[in-house]
Amino acid sequence: MHGYFGSYALVGLLLLAGVGFVAGGLGANRLLRPHRPTAEKLLTYECGVDPVGGGWAQSYVRYYVFTYLYVVFAVDAVFLFPWATVFAAPGFGAVTLVEMFVFLGFLAVGIVYAWRKGVLSWL
Repeated sequence: MHGYFGSYALVGLLLLAGVGFVAGGLGANRLLRPHRPTAEKLLTYECGVDPVGGGWAQSYVRYYVFTYLYVVFAVDAVFLFPWATVFAAPGFGAVTLVEMFVFLGFLAVGIVYAWRKGVLSWL
């Protein structure tokens, strides 16, 4: 298996082995597990508390906005750490500094927009 297509064949073979390993494990689990459903086991589980009421509940959209803002800051951190390691390398100083200011500018515009919309207030 040498040459250009040999590499693809190796990747395909490893992919097939991985899929076979996962399918074999799931199949063995299905064959070996005990299966005795009861009414108690089929109830909805809510953190150890018996379910009360209907299955529909309202939630505030504000929580999703907080989650979105967290994701924005997490992406910011993921971009900042590699940038800090490359910044010290020779030949990357000015270019990476400009790129980081552009990135932080976009982030600042998003934060100002969220602040102007009142998303960042806790009340």
